[in-house]
Amino acid sequence: RFWTGISASATGFALALTSPIWGRLADRYGRKPMLVRAMVGGGISVGLMGLTQSALQLTVLRGVQGASSGTVAAATALVATETPSEHLAWALGILNSAISLGAAAGPATGALAANFTGLRAIFLAGGGLLLLAAVPVLLFVRESPRRLVRAAAPPTMQVLRAARPGTVQALVVLMVAQALQQTSFGAAQQLVVLRLLDLTGAKQAQALTGITFAGSGIATALAAVTYSRLLRRTNYRTVTTTASFLMGFTLLATALAGTPPLLIATFVISSFVAGALIPAFGAMIGLETPRSIQATIFGVGSSAIALGFGFGPLIGGFVASAAGVQAGLAVAGGIALALALLIGLMAREPLHRRKAPSAPTLPSPTSGGGK
Repeated sequence: RFWTGISASATGFALALTSPIWGRLADRYGRKPMLVRAMVGGGISVGLMGLTQSALQLTVLRGVQGASSGTVAAATALVATETPSEHLAWALGILNSAISLGAAAGPATGALAANFTGLRAIFLAGGGLLLLAAVPVLLFVRESPRRLVRAAAPPTMQVLRAARPGTVQALVVLMVAQALQQTSFGAAQQLVVLRLLDLTGAKQAQALTGITFAGSGIATALAAVTYSRLLRRTNYRTVTTTASFLMGFTLLATALAGTPPLLIATFVISSFVAGALIPAFGAMIGLETPRSIQATIFGVGSSAIALGFGFGPLIGGFVASAAGVQAGLAVAGGIALALALLIGLMAREPLHRRKAPSAPTLPSPTSGGGK
């Protein structure tokens, strides 16, 4: 258990430290090279995990994985800079939907395959898939040449000072919001497993955990790809504030749930609203940030998310050990409610978002674009 927690934290904290650096390099040398770099770095480090001989070696490689990968931040920066602002919510929703589906299918597939091949083969296969996925990105994804800046990138704060007044504060609020969202949901994820154990026992909990997280992944993916429809009738600030309140209330309901079906249902609903928050915050950051430093800012945002990823389970575990699993889930819900207050009181509507976006027409195979 000790090494499980340490190895998991190693990835998150290494990612938090290095993401701004990779983002800065992406603003100078291009977002596509950084995405390929992240996929190759992640593929190599994950593949090497299959060769480790000790928990220490595995932990070191988890840290290397966090420091060398960061595919989500790199892909988000590339999509944000290549997408017209009126379609940004839709595009980031599609991206996060794909990420959520992968996050749901990956552990289930890996656990099933491990019964036949062993864990080492799973690491090797996972690393190989990441390397293979880099090939179509390298060959088919295009980055607009006018956005590649080979000269020294302008100082980030200099660009922010020249932007719309209040941009720095707006970005700080959004990054704190990202950290709170990930802290809340990260705490709840591990505690739901423990609560299922309390309600059912080990044998039933194993099957129900798979159902819970499969439902959670699907709900997150659906929300990410459909939330932009709400923006046709309202705005980002209203959507994110409402979703944060709903996330808090549903996590409190999860804490109070006395039966497995109710527990699963409330957690899946909380996953749905969390799935709307992730791309919405990304879109708001993209719309607030000047294009010349977007990768840098997304890198800093990725650090905030990584810190939430690291601290969420620690906070949840500490409260659960001191006051019980239900208390830990209630704290996770309280963090989400604090997030709602933060957005409602301090966030602002991005200036570029005045008309609700609609899903753009997908390009035909002959139209080019490579996205």
